[in-house]
Formats: sequence, structure tokens, C-alpha cells
Amino acid sequence: MITKDLILKIFSAANILRWNDHIRPLDFYEIDKQAHKIIIAYILAKFEENNKKNIDWIKLIEGGIFEFFQRIMLTDLKPEIFREIMSKKESELNKWVLSNLKDILNAIGPDFAERCENYLLDKHYAEFERRILSAAHCLSTRWEFNIIYPWNSMLYGIEKTKQEIEGTVISFEDLIGISKLLINRRYYGFLDLCGQLRFQQRWAQTFRTPKTTVLGHMLSVAIFAYLLSMEMNVSKVRKYNNFYSSLFHDLPEILTKDIISPVKSSIPDLDDIIKQYETKQVDEKILPLIPESWHKEIQYFIKDEFADKIIENGVQKKVEDIDNFNDDKYNAIDGSLVEVCDKFCAYIEASIAIEYGISSPILAKSKKKLYDKYTQFKNKKFDLTKLFDYFQ
Repeated sequence: MITKDLILKIFSAANILRWNDHIRPLDFYEIDKQAHKIIIAYILAKFEENNKKNIDWIKLIEGGIFEFFQRIMLTDLKPEIFREIMSKKESELNKWVLSNLKDILNAIGPDFAERCENYLLDKHYAEFERRILSAAHCLSTRWEFNIIYPWNSMLYGIEKTKQEIEGTVISFEDLIGISKLLINRRYYGFLDLCGQLRFQQRWAQTFRTPKTTVLGHMLSVAIFAYLLSMEMNVSKVRKYNNFYSSLFHDLPEILTKDIISPVKSSIPDLDDIIKQYETKQVDEKILPLIPESWHKEIQYFIKDEFADKIIENGVQKKVEDIDNFNDDKYNAIDGSLVEVCDKFCAYIEASIAIEYGISSPILAKSKKKLYDKYTQFKNKKFDLTKLFDYFQ
């Protein structure tokens, strides 16, 4: 069960500043870093899969979520201090993290809590997936550092920091994706474009705190979609699809920017025109940046992203009752779940801003509209109204 404490814990990452002892051209937040890291982990894992390596995608997804929770708990530690403590007191530190997350993890489910404990305390659990996530962490840190480096080139110790970051990335050169990303600028361009979604603020016409970005939003939607997929007891492939389709659902906004809902809904057929333009732009500007063997999956994730759909006999089709297709062979995606998680995150964003004392007619109206519409979402496995009611 998803609790209010869990929701607030996830969104607290939108308040956690990174590089706050350096000059920054913009603020960097932990939720965006984690979102970028998990996207990079997907890229690295795909390259490994292409290289005939076995990836346990559920362990990779959950490992990313567990590390996200861990980082929220330990965010005040500087990276060098964090590494020093982890080298000597890793088990004790992770036990402290688990003790503070105990109620949240157990509420999600005892099995989930047990897997989190295994991940944080057993170095051999999900060993390969953990290495992929570590490499992704280093690449996302490197991406951030390259932005702030010109602003800090005069600071004492900055060259040492640069050398350490570059050296850490090179230490993962056994992963084929590292060399492909660092050598092939085309592949790195996809990583770069995804990172740029942290520059796009949500609710751009409304003052809010915290100022969430499109990139961070994508991760929060993905986490909720995955946790609710667990509650629904869906197939393994369906969990994978629900997570990554949520993680990539706003990918076209790299090219189109966020077009606010009132504009989309007020002009007849405008949404269809936007979708056609997005499809064209994705085909021309995003897909050429990744290996051709990934194209169908990315297209499947983001085309008709809010439709319940399956693949049958190689053909993508929309379905009415997706629970009739709860088998890996159907490659199902709960698009309606992705939609409601997307709108639930928007509802939380508005609610938290209002709780912080940021009152505006737009926020109040949007919150009511989202509540009235999406508490009507019906599912046999869980009551979504309870999640919305946490913030009523």
C-alpha cells in the first residue's frame, strides 16, 4: 500500500539541492539526478543485452528505486564523505537507512521490504544490475559536472574533482555501453537530450515550490506506476513496460516543450495535431540517436502512451480489459495506469505547493479538476481515491 509518508518521501527529493557548495548556472535537484541515472541505466542495460548478457530487469528497476530511497536518507553527506563512510561502515549505514524506511517499506509489502534489505546489505544480490546502476550514477554525475565546471574552474580542488569523476567512469569500461556512449557522440546525444528535460519546468506559468521539472516528474510517475503494478499483481513484462513507459512518457517534450492542458483542450483537434508532430519529431530526431533494435520498444512506450495496449502477432493494438492479457506473451502496457499516475503526480505537485502556502486560482482549480476526474478511475485491485484523499 502506498502511504502519504512514501509520497512525501519521494517528492522530498525535489527539494534536495546538489552541488550546493559550487557556483551553479541553475539549481540541480536530487530527483532529476536520479531520473537521469535510471534512464542511463536503461541505456547501459540495453547495450549489455545486445551483447548477449542476461539482465534481470525487475532487479534493475527495484535497485534504482532502493538507491533513490537510500540517497534521500543520506543526502546531506558530501560525495567524498559518503564514499569514505561507505568504504568502512557500509553495512551499519544501510541498516540505519532501512530502520528509518521500515514503516514505508513494510506498508508497500513485506516482500518488497525484504528485497530492499537484500539489495542494501547483500553485495552479491543483483550484483550485475547494481554495477550498471553504479556506472549510470557516475555518468549522470559527470553530465552535471560538465555543466558547472566552467563556472567553477577557478575553485581550489576542482581539477581533482574532475579527475576523480573521469577516473570513476573509466573504472566501468568493462561495460560495453560505457565505451559506446563515450566514443559514439550519436548515442551520447540520447543521454544528453534526456538530461535536458531537467531544464524544463512544469507548471511554467504558475509559481510553485518545489519547482519540479519534466525529468523528475517522469521518475515519480514511473515509481508510482511500478508500485501500483505490484499491488495489481501483474505479469513481469507488464511491470517492466509500466515502469519504462512511465519513465519515457514525456520524452517527446524534449522537442516540443510542455504544451499546457488548457491550450490542448480548448482548440478542437489540436491534441491530434500535436501528437502527429511529436511522432514525426521522435522518428526524425530521437530514434536516430539509439540503436535500431531499440526503436520498436521506445515507440511502443511513447505512442498512445495513455492507452491500454498489447502486442499480438507482432501488431500493437488497444484493448478494453487489459487484465485479460496478464501474461508475458502479450507484452501489455497499462496506459490508463500511466495516465492516472501522471495526473496523480500533478495533483501532488499542486497540493504540496498549496500546503507550502503558495495559493493561486490556477493551483486550486487544477487540484479540484484532477481530483474530480481521476478519483473516478476504477480498478479491481486498489482504491485510488484513498491516495488522492491524502491531500484533501
